[in-house]
Amino acid sequence: MEIDMTGKTNRSNEELTKRRVSISDQILGLDNPGFDHHRRISASSEHNSDQGRGKSIMQHGGSTENIQHKFDLENGRINGNRKKSTYSLTSSIRDKIQYSEELERIRSRSWLYLFCTRCHGRDDTPSWEPPGWRKACPHPFCPSYRKFARILCLFLLGLLLWGIVYTILGDDAAPGGQLFGLAALCITAHFAGWLFSLTTLPALIGMLITGIIFQNVGLVHVEGSYTVVVSNLRKIALVIILTRAGLDLDPNALKRLRVTVPKLGLIPWIVETIVVATLTSHFLELPLVWGFLLGSVVAAVSPAVVVPCLFRLRAKGYGVAKGIPTLIIAISGIDDAASVAIHGIMKSIMFSHDALWYQIIQGPISIIGGLGFGVLWGWLAKYVPEKGDPYMVPMRVLMLLGGGLVAVFGSEAIELGGAGPLAVVAAAFVSCYFWQTQGWEVDDNPVATAFEIFWMIFEPILFAMTGTQIKIDELDSKTVYLSLGCLLAAFIIRIIVTILVGVGSKLNLKEKVFIALACMAKATVQAALAPTTLDRIDQNNPKEMYYAETVVTVCVLSILLTAPAGAILITLSGPKLLTKTTAPMVPPEGWKARRPSIRDISIINEDPDLEETANERKP
Repeated sequence: MEIDMTGKTNRSNEELTKRRVSISDQILGLDNPGFDHHRRISASSEHNSDQGRGKSIMQHGGSTENIQHKFDLENGRINGNRKKSTYSLTSSIRDKIQYSEELERIRSRSWLYLFCTRCHGRDDTPSWEPPGWRKACPHPFCPSYRKFARILCLFLLGLLLWGIVYTILGDDAAPGGQLFGLAALCITAHFAGWLFSLTTLPALIGMLITGIIFQNVGLVHVEGSYTVVVSNLRKIALVIILTRAGLDLDPNALKRLRVTVPKLGLIPWIVETIVVATLTSHFLELPLVWGFLLGSVVAAVSPAVVVPCLFRLRAKGYGVAKGIPTLIIAISGIDDAASVAIHGIMKSIMFSHDALWYQIIQGPISIIGGLGFGVLWGWLAKYVPEKGDPYMVPMRVLMLLGGGLVAVFGSEAIELGGAGPLAVVAAAFVSCYFWQTQGWEVDDNPVATAFEIFWMIFEPILFAMTGTQIKIDELDSKTVYLSLGCLLAAFIIRIIVTILVGVGSKLNLKEKVFIALACMAKATVQAALAPTTLDRIDQNNPKEMYYAETVVTVCVLSILLTAPAGAILITLSGPKLLTKTTAPMVPPEGWKARRPSIRDISIINEDPDLEETANERKP
């Protein structure tokens, strides 16, 4: 850098106009478009505002106040061309900022940058890092040290747990043992689900496919006493998902939508159940009772698929004004409760060895008994534990979990399988209602958050175990084609019925179509209820084996067919079919952030019951 202190100003204006401002050759930058090229740049000078010239940033320097400096930067670059230029410190800083912002914009358009950002997330919270970590592992292409340390800690804890189990059980926990295979299956399913979630598809699809691959490649074998273990794990997962469904049902939302929800939820559900039962009985040669059992399972809408998609749409303001997210979530809750009740009743009748008159009344007994136990247990959870107890939250969690497990396993023991799952939903809903009167909001329920954590553990177990029931070499291609045909026909009929049932409400045609498409997604209930018949049938009876395996096959096909399609349709059709309003606030990121759930779909600023409002406005 050459510094000229002479202060001579005998250069012509023409020569000065040829000079342009650039940054040093260490950084490739852009010219400053706001620079006045018709004046010399002084390191310290007085400039009056009436002359249209700004003050120098160094004008307050003591000894250099009246000294004029000229900075000539040798080897400067302008878009890659070397030339001398007059240089300003303020424009240098401004150019460097513009350059860094432009570089960030260019880099952010890279698919690799976007993928890594989505994978690792933006970690803006301060944390301790070893010296040189950022240079060795730049963000977001590498995880932060906090995330790396967390993963390493979980890995070490897993090794410790495996070592303890191995010392107790021996070969079963060693590579090649059944327990080791089940553990590897669940861990791999969790990782596969995480990969699928990066593509905005439901994580459960990756978990289900992992189970299918492990079974057909021969990496997992479930036999002997471990069949009982797998069966019990599925029942525990059923308790957890049904408890979540009950806790996430908003009593105020159901009250406000008391006309629209039953009509849009139950009527299409009944039609789809009948269609599936009729078609499968005719084409797949299932007995009518097996057909209705299958139809009651397939007709359920999956909150695990629709909730994250609706959460993203609601964050952008789509459908909030008319309460579309709340309406769809309430419909899925009603569908799940109906599916659980009817499936349990049909299963009790199918496997009951009692007299005909008792089989006939088993349905009402299951409904009354399940609702009675659930309401009683939920009411008891209002008073036990006491609301001011410092251990209130964990004790309430254990109350619901223990009550649900007793209901499900106890109902199976007394051959009233339909009562248990219905009691779980009822107990969770009633307890949530009473806790809400004590000050707990539906969208801020710590018990529901605890069950979300439980579900994160049992979700890969449930879907991976369900996938292991599919043996591709034993599938009949004709059965698969007929099953797909029956499912497609039932889905199309349900979409049409949902649109027709919505006639008379304040919903327009586009909103009716969106609701019909959203209610097509299947996943959670199908995975939880489909394999339950395998635990009750006679394994030596080929007909019962065929019926039970057909039920599992159709349910798995319904998940593979509708879960990704439903997520994609909700995401793509939402902005086109729903009206956009002001976007609500998004939950905070960091340690307070959690997975999207039904409780994220708030009813704040949403209209009351659609049909009642429309009827009130009629003259």
